[in-house]
Amino acid sequence: MKKTLSMLLAGTMLVTALAGCGGNNDAAQSGGDNSAAADGTVFKLGGTGPLTGANAIYGNAAKNGAQIAVDEINAAGGDIQFELKYEDDESDAEKAVSGYNSLKDWGMQLSLGSVTSKPCEATAAKTFEDRVFALTPSASSTATTEGKDNMFQMCFIDPAQGVLAAESISAHKLATKIAIIWKNDDVYSTGIHDTFIKEAKAKGLEIVSDTTFTEASATDFNVQLNDAKSKGADLVFLPIYYQPASLILTQANAMGYAPKFFGVDGMDGILTLENFDTSLAEGLMLLTPFNADDEKNKGFVEQYVEQFGETPNQFAADAYDCVYAYKQALEAAGATPDMSAEELCGKMIEQFTSMTFDGLTGSGATWGTNGQISKDPIVVTIQNGVYVTM
Repeated sequence: MKKTLSMLLAGTMLVTALAGCGGNNDAAQSGGDNSAAADGTVFKLGGTGPLTGANAIYGNAAKNGAQIAVDEINAAGGDIQFELKYEDDESDAEKAVSGYNSLKDWGMQLSLGSVTSKPCEATAAKTFEDRVFALTPSASSTATTEGKDNMFQMCFIDPAQGVLAAESISAHKLATKIAIIWKNDDVYSTGIHDTFIKEAKAKGLEIVSDTTFTEASATDFNVQLNDAKSKGADLVFLPIYYQPASLILTQANAMGYAPKFFGVDGMDGILTLENFDTSLAEGLMLLTPFNADDEKNKGFVEQYVEQFGETPNQFAADAYDCVYAYKQALEAAGATPDMSAEELCGKMIEQFTSMTFDGLTGSGATWGTNGQISKDPIVVTIQNGVYVTM
């Protein structure tokens, strides 16, 4: 499948890596061809994510991105082949643990953790206890990896995004007065907010409005926007996901408030949100490890659009990279699918703490013993409905 991208990856990154995502017990849910599993010579990979519910767009993007990578690897043949299984956790920690237990009973050898942070904190505790190596594409809280030598991240950690956002705003002289609107019952938003505040003060940036919302109040942002507007904020920082961000942009437009808006990687995908007037996102700036409009990502994007009917976001690209990173590590370790999860865990820890990985979401990526990745983000701005790197 998709020989164009496979050739590109072979030439530019020495053919990196592995792992996967997939469906639940139903073959249609898995979203891919797992026929390679029939002869018992495959690595069994599993993960949990919100495949239904309010955050389903993230879980399905990760599942779909990983599925493309697994399909490519299985179709190419070779010693590394995979069977995928994904359980729906609806972004709920209890359901994530239940899904993890189902995957363990199924015989999962390697894990993609969970897609969102709070569920991943819960499943990371289980993978640590059971000595199953895990690589999450997108759960970015520091608590996900803290104290767990076998839990790794493909995404940026939340504090790093807060620092990078403040540095970018300062370096580009984007604002004189800043407002922040963040979600105080979400570890992702809170983690970014807290480090942004510290770094903004260190950079001499003036924060004139700092307002919050919760899951229960994520529909009406007039109070927050009026506070920002009345205090003269010329930039609004949004360390949040793109569903509430789309409402903020819509409501700001309705009240005639037109500051600059700056977001983080959870904002990636706002242009694909159903029933959102994407013209309101013109000029929006955001941090992301992946630009779907970059020529080097063309092969993956075309395959994703053909297979799933929409443009991939960074959740899809990070999950795709997880699969190829696993493949690289397994090949380098000489791992075989008859090894136990515990045996593979030790080998993956050794490989991930020593290897360098090139993927769609960054070149020269490395991991520390704390499981956190080091790679460079990009800042993009939306111009004429596409991402343009700043």
